[in-house]
Amino acid sequence: MSCAASAVSAAGRTPEPTAAVIDSQSVRAAEEVARASRGYDAGKKVNGRKRHIAVDTIGLLLTVLITAAGVQDRDGAKPLLWNLRRAFPSVKLAWADGGYAGKLVIWAKATLKPRLTLQIVKRPGDLHTFQVLPRRWVVERTLAWITRCRRTVRDYERLPGHHETVVYWAMTIIMTRRLARQAAAQPAAAWCPGRLLCSMREIAIRAHRGSVSSSPSQSARSSIWRPIAAVMVLVNGASWWIAWTRSTPAWRSAVASSLPTSWSLYRIGSAK
Repeated sequence: MSCAASAVSAAGRTPEPTAAVIDSQSVRAAEEVARASRGYDAGKKVNGRKRHIAVDTIGLLLTVLITAAGVQDRDGAKPLLWNLRRAFPSVKLAWADGGYAGKLVIWAKATLKPRLTLQIVKRPGDLHTFQVLPRRWVVERTLAWITRCRRTVRDYERLPGHHETVVYWAMTIIMTRRLARQAAAQPAAAWCPGRLLCSMREIAIRAHRGSVSSSPSQSARSSIWRPIAAVMVLVNGASWWIAWTRSTPAWRSAVASSLPTSWSLYRIGSAK
């Protein structure tokens, strides 16, 4: 399972998205950016590049496209929606602001197969103060998340594809940190095979100490320790597989602490 799918599943949603929100953001470009790949956004008064992104309903990045800042939102949304349709065929609905209204809605409905409906969330005409608009705030929050990274405050990359990779990198860091916090916040289970392994380890150590103090013969010691060591090695192998599949730190620490003991018991039981 990918990082994005794991983050979506951890949020209680299905991994395959069915709706998306699109928007763009103009960022200033450093002197490393060539003139051929930069432009001027007259509305934002920004000389650089523009990030066109599509996110799911919880703000996780689906796809990104980098163009010159002078490219209109409607023109940059066509390849963005095309990439979104190819990567996520399950997306049936996309929300956008008033800058995407017009021919783009008809183009998306007629060209993208299966059909993708582009719904415009318009700002009320009589609104003169700040107000959170439905659906649009999700993608605005994602753009704020991306801008928090140092490499994405400005465009320092020579090629647009390099900046696109940096945006994916920034969102990957956000998703992995979210998964790490959720894993750390999960309470320990009341019972798990890791505790059983710890109990088996203690029993085996005490039994071994008792056998050494009584100085048993080599044949008796071998017959006693071989079944115990074989069972512990099998349980350790199964627990390793389960621990790495579930990625639970408690399981890893319990299995890692019991593995050297089981290996030493196997060597003791195999001694002639």
